Amino acid sequence: MRKLLSLALLALAGTSVYAGGYRVAMQGQKQLAMGHTGVAVVNSAEVSFFNPAGMAYLENKFNLSVGANALVAKTKFQNSTYNWTASTTNVGTPLEVYATYRLNDWLTAGLSVYTPYGSAVEWDQGWEGAHLVNNIDLQAIFVQPSISVRLGEHFSVGGGPIYAIGKVTFNRDVTMNQAFQSADGTGTNLTIEDSGITAWGYTLGFMFNPTDKMRLGMNYRSEITMEARGGDANFYNVPDFATNDPSFQNTTFNADLPLPAELTVGFSYEVTDKWLVAFDYNYTLWDTYKALDVKFANGSESLNPRNYKNSSTFRIGTQYEANDKFTFRAGWYHDQSPVQDGYFAPETPRNDSMGFTGGLTYQLNQKFGVDFSFLYLHFDQIDNSYDYSTDPISGQPNPSFGGTYKSVVFSPGLGVTYSF
Repeated sequence: MRKLLSLALLALAGTSVYAGGYRVAMQGQKQLAMGHTGVAVVNSAEVSFFNPAGMAYLENKFNLSVGANALVAKTKFQNSTYNWTASTTNVGTPLEVYATYRLNDWLTAGLSVYTPYGSAVEWDQGWEGAHLVNNIDLQAIFVQPSISVRLGEHFSVGGGPIYAIGKVTFNRDVTMNQAFQSADGTGTNLTIEDSGITAWGYTLGFMFNPTDKMRLGMNYRSEITMEARGGDANFYNVPDFATNDPSFQNTTFNADLPLPAELTVGFSYEVTDKWLVAFDYNYTLWDTYKALDVKFANGSESLNPRNYKNSSTFRIGTQYEANDKFTFRAGWYHDQSPVQDGYFAPETPRNDSMGFTGGLTYQLNQKFGVDFSFLYLHFDQIDNSYDYSTDPISGQPNPSFGGTYKSVVFSPGLGVTYSF
């Protein structure tokens, strides 16, 4: 039953846009429109993700926020030395559901479902970088019950466990050896696949309101390691001379993928009764991602160093309540890539980026509102390579693979809020 629930949730969410690495920074329509700030903002049930401690300050007893985005992520690759070109366009639908309920004056409970990590890239089968990746589809959904405890008028704490559900599909050519390519150029390739992967983590935070106009917030989300065990590893397009080779028989695999811890601090300030500004600083501990190593049941293994570095994101957002019906929002952020020179693999072809966001709420009545958001994410063009792949047949290092990558993302979003 648990696996069935996992598959049902994953079927609802696809993710193909990233912040640094495979982080998907789209956890709420209101807050995304404000540059994805929110650790010190209290304006909807979305606060249960950004900082559960803030749930204690919501005005209404019950709050519900539901939303989703449509994503279009485009990447172009070019190597002018060898006249190689390739491109990939991927579409995703990250979603979020948040609900809070005030049990009494000092205790509020919440439930959050969101998609903080994912990666979907599909290059043409057999392209020049096929020995690194043909396609990848990584999805993770977090289910997070939480509580918020109000300690006096100005301070609260909050947090709760996180139940993570994930799946992965990854395909690449086994070798660059021409003997393993058919006449149409398709190479012998391997698909590893697993679903229903589960793990646990937690989140903690506090919120402090030193004045009636200012809030300070901190939130920590722990590292979670997704452990794929006994997933399927299937070979395709194996040439006749290798069909009896044990190295090319379908088998199972084990692999670990860390979803890194992150710390966010920030503040918000009410410039006037209608105008709010917010700033968030986010630090992600990507250095836990050392390698993507796959160990097969037949005793072979695929070692793929990554050596990510820790990275920061700086976010600014603002909100203006024009009248009882319309509230407008805008924001900007700068997201540093965790990928170091020489480790730029085309499975996550993203560099430093700047996100430009906007949106609005149309309040139909006192209880029901509709949220719109939009994100334009521009990644800095980068000339980089991946230098650490090894041919599993010869055991020798493959040539460095690199070129110029250009990436952009467009994402409109729609959500609804209900409160009483």
